[in-house]
Amino acid sequence: MELENIRRVYLIGIGGIGMSGLARYFKKRGCVVCGYDKTCTPLTAALMNEGIPVVFQDEADNIPMSFQEKDAHTLIIYTPAIPKDSHILNHFKSGGFSFKKRSEVLGIISKGMFTIAVAGTHGKTTTSSMIAHVLKDSGYDCSAFLGGIASNYNSNVLFGENNTMVVEADEFDRSFLTLHPDIAIVTSMDADHLDIYGDKSHLVESFKQFTSQLKPGGKLLYRNGLDLKNGETYAANAVADIQAVNVRVENGSFHFDFKNDELIIENIEMGLPGLHNIENAVAAAEVALKLGIRPDKIRGALGNFKGVKRRFEYVVRSEDYVYIDDYAHHPEELRACIQAVRTLYPNKKLTTVFQPHLFTRTRDFAEGFAEVLGMTDELIMLDIYPARELPIAGVNSEMILDKIDLAEKRILSKNDVVDYVREEKPELLLTVGAGDIDTLIEPLKKILENA
Repeated sequence: MELENIRRVYLIGIGGIGMSGLARYFKKRGCVVCGYDKTCTPLTAALMNEGIPVVFQDEADNIPMSFQEKDAHTLIIYTPAIPKDSHILNHFKSGGFSFKKRSEVLGIISKGMFTIAVAGTHGKTTTSSMIAHVLKDSGYDCSAFLGGIASNYNSNVLFGENNTMVVEADEFDRSFLTLHPDIAIVTSMDADHLDIYGDKSHLVESFKQFTSQLKPGGKLLYRNGLDLKNGETYAANAVADIQAVNVRVENGSFHFDFKNDELIIENIEMGLPGLHNIENAVAAAEVALKLGIRPDKIRGALGNFKGVKRRFEYVVRSEDYVYIDDYAHHPEELRACIQAVRTLYPNKKLTTVFQPHLFTRTRDFAEGFAEVLGMTDELIMLDIYPARELPIAGVNSEMILDKIDLAEKRILSKNDVVDYVREEKPELLLTVGAGDIDTLIEPLKKILENA
């Protein structure tokens, strides 16, 4: 299906971060856009405010009349997270409508564009948002499809006037294999999505296939230490083709110097903490240099980059209380997040609230979660957020908690977490997870702001 022929788009799972970006994109193109999701969220509310109708009952009767009859100008986009017995999904399937996964649509959109694709089991959302911001802020411009809400733009999709597109390349369900980028960045290849891949070796093979799909003359950047070839490596405080050197913390902010074979950009101040974000910035700076963007423009853009919602996001930052929220849901993401908090606040007691995401991920990485969560001072765990999965016997939050040697650890419901924070008022609070733990942000924010 060609983009020019699409006039009506229905998105099943429209509330997902990637799906909502596509909804906004097709609305901008002048298409009739609507969709279904099972839960009303701030993101679906934002879509409705932008004139995109969303329904929350999985019933075929809720589908608008303009989508009842199949035609050559109607596209149905779905996410693999939608259950196979969905009434809306099966209505369109039985009607013979044109169906595309979100990843396939990104492949169609990027066709013919200069595409910068960022892949990785973690780090891809911040890195792609950072690259898009440098291109926007410097005046180079781009369009972008991001896996989070970029705080500088309060959106997950950016529209540009040139032929350059930045896209987050998702490894889940091998989705990124629909892309053929001009520049590819790989931030990490830690074992994840083992329900899809079976083991890490198959995940790595999929990443290698992704990097082999570069267009002729394309460039590959990957974090030093990854099992990849035919590209340039980058790192923070380690030997690589492209490096961050002289990394330091000054006045509560991370600073570093960028260095490659040709030049040094001195004293870049980062608005985001942590060595992992320094690495992300090194990759973003190198991409910008390859596009001919001036070093001073790169330094300025990285300095005013505000990050991504739910990626080390300061919710409260006062003299008495600090509350940080993060999307981390893999042991290595949690490690990077907790280490960054520890670096910035070495003398404060850290209370961490963690919601495991998926039964399979909890089962596969229970030891890793226990090791990393043991780095906190006080741990509160929520029950596992199942997302697309059914429960697995014996897999629960207790299996992680029992492995952690902490004096202060407990499992609470979300309501009990609110009561606990109201009573204890922790001086340094971190909420982490990829499920619905974000519904705690506003209640906890109000408590600590009014404490």
